[in-house]
Amino acid sequence: MLQTVSPRANPPRLCFIGFGEAGQAFAGGLLEAGIVEISAFDIAGTQERVRKPAERLGVRLTNSLDAALAGADFVFSAVTAADSLDAARQVAPRLVSGQVFVDVNSVSPGRKREAAAAFAAPGAYLDLAIMAPVHPKRHATPCLVAGEAAERFIEIFGGFGMELGPAGPQIGSATIIKMVRSVMVKGLEALTYECFMAARVAGIDPLILDSLGRSYPGLDWPKVVPYNVSRMLQHGVRRAAEMREVALTLRELGIDPAVTEGVVLQQERLGRLPLQAEPEDGLAMLDAVRSALNRQASEPS
Repeated sequence: MLQTVSPRANPPRLCFIGFGEAGQAFAGGLLEAGIVEISAFDIAGTQERVRKPAERLGVRLTNSLDAALAGADFVFSAVTAADSLDAARQVAPRLVSGQVFVDVNSVSPGRKREAAAAFAAPGAYLDLAIMAPVHPKRHATPCLVAGEAAERFIEIFGGFGMELGPAGPQIGSATIIKMVRSVMVKGLEALTYECFMAARVAGIDPLILDSLGRSYPGLDWPKVVPYNVSRMLQHGVRRAAEMREVALTLRELGIDPAVTEGVVLQQERLGRLPLQAEPEDGLAMLDAVRSALNRQASEPS
């Protein structure tokens, strides 16, 4: 009688190119789930913000791309949107037979297809889209996977607790779902900020909360507002980069990204403020944002 061998019996060796928030979250969760060996390479080198998490998690942080890739079965690219194509092109000629490049970066379908073109071997490139914030679920955050090797990837990493859905064999089929969804998700954050900053300045925020609560009773606006604004403050720069890719995606579809381009500006503006805020701060965080923007405007350019 044939028996199915669990992936845990022979866990794959992983490499992360880029070891920021997403890389650290996935690596930490996968190590706890049974992955044994993970290496990483980051352009930040051995700076404390990369070195300390690697040491804490037990990830082998290397000083060179070649050293990180050596022996890895799957190579996760978790760099910035701007660096994603360059990372793929640097890794592609270094891959050996059997290694798979997993592109988790938030970029347009066209950019992922361009990256995939650098990989000659069939199934050597996978398009993975992370569909929710990586905390608190880390590696179990819902993801979509597209590419020739998608089913094999899902079978292996599903055994380690990853929540993976197939998006088809065509590269770009996963990321386009994320890109189009982000029009709403990141756009709603920016609209929330703009609406309630105006309400706060006008002194009518309680009235706006009440009115929206009546129109959209399913949303807890006193919690939604500070959560959305805090996300912009914490991750606005990265979100702005993603929304540039969303705008590119819309153009690839023949759609004018007029609203999305405004979202880019608001996300980046808040993301560059030297503020730390948590949802528990409530609408008072808008006062801190306004003060910071006023100080910024008064500084000599």
